[in-house]
Amino acid sequence: MNKTEIKFGTDGFRGIIAKEFTFDTTERIIKAIILYLRSLNSPKNTIIIGYDPRFMAANFAEFCAELFKNYGFNVILSSKIVPTPIVAYCAKYYPDSIGAIMLTASHNPKEYQGIKFIPDYAGPATKEITDEILKYLDKDIETTECGKITKAPLENEYIKHLENIIDFGIIEKRQPKIIYDGLFSSSIGYFDKILDKHKINYKSFNMFHSADFGGGLPEPKPKFLKYKETDYITVANDGDADRYGVIDEKGNYVSPNIIMALLLKYFVKRGKRGALIKTVGVSNIVDVVAKKLGIDTITTPVGFKWLSEKMRENKTLLAGEDSGGLSIGEHIPEKDGLLANLLIIEMLSYENKTLNQLIKELKEFAGCEFYTDRIDIKLSDDKEAEKLTEKFENFDTIASLNIKDKLTLDGIKLFLDDGLTSLLIRKSGTEPLLRFYIESDSMLRLETVKKFIEQNTEI
Repeated sequence: MNKTEIKFGTDGFRGIIAKEFTFDTTERIIKAIILYLRSLNSPKNTIIIGYDPRFMAANFAEFCAELFKNYGFNVILSSKIVPTPIVAYCAKYYPDSIGAIMLTASHNPKEYQGIKFIPDYAGPATKEITDEILKYLDKDIETTECGKITKAPLENEYIKHLENIIDFGIIEKRQPKIIYDGLFSSSIGYFDKILDKHKINYKSFNMFHSADFGGGLPEPKPKFLKYKETDYITVANDGDADRYGVIDEKGNYVSPNIIMALLLKYFVKRGKRGALIKTVGVSNIVDVVAKKLGIDTITTPVGFKWLSEKMRENKTLLAGEDSGGLSIGEHIPEKDGLLANLLIIEMLSYENKTLNQLIKELKEFAGCEFYTDRIDIKLSDDKEAEKLTEKFENFDTIASLNIKDKLTLDGIKLFLDDGLTSLLIRKSGTEPLLRFYIESDSMLRLETVKKFIEQNTEI
């Protein structure tokens, strides 16, 4: 029987349950992580393990716990379904912790499961770390004296930490109108518990864990956020609660790009400073707002592991990606959907305005509005992607606009000479596609660039 090929993506290993993701695959990965941890010669010897609501997630978590115990580690195994950011927080702050394991496939479909290794700095493992782990794959491993497994809830210290960085007093005073869509995710029993503790009123839906996420995707996107009400905002999280989604008071989805720009304005208003750390795919409106606010910007490839690395190297005001991952410098260097939801609610309470009003003020402040679109080109192989990317990289003009600048951190991002139109070309990390992300402050220019792409990719 052929062994499953194990690769770490932007955040861990994922595969279809009973196909790529099996107990055998899990054992191979965990043993490699054990050998890696042993190589650190650290005096720390405790590993934290958590899991999301997916099919057999608890069984896989217990299997991992037994492996760590049998090879000499003490294990703190979550006694219940738990969000990734809480597990990450424990990786850094739990006594004697050397890191954590999270069983989750995040926002992937129900048939997937995954493993995230979280080092003791509380963020995603770097490429250097995952490459090192892969070197130990299928290597012999010596037994040692057994450790022990302790089952426990993990959230208490995490919630205390949030209480130090979120202004719950202003939220309780203003009582903004909130709908919390549990979306069958791991945030259930945590986000609502935090709101209840601070006497914050809210309406709630989908408040139970479901291995098939209610028949939808565990992703807080418009298609799956169905609970809307005039004058209420709706907040939700993905399957393991490290991403967020928001619906405004008029029933419109608000992109993470707009939320990031709003939070930048809000933080500066409250006297906070630091760098904006963002991925290459983040909207130009965030750059425009950051520049007007005098905030230094650091751009990284796609994936929160790159943001996490820069967060650990720089004083950070806000770190975020356009897919809904967000954190702040006062928090851990890991995306956290619970934190994001609370920051949005705090902002609305402090400003005492609706989300719609704040978005209108943001566009007035920025002096422009941005439109986006995306074209996906199906690939036959990597060479085809390289050839097409190189073709666009060698253009001097795109749709009669000169190429002003290029960024090659992750794929290639072309900035056109109007200063507000850009084109990002990068391969999908999960499908055989080359993606063309177009953005402009002019719908006419966006359509012109789109037509140019279609003409030059032989669609």
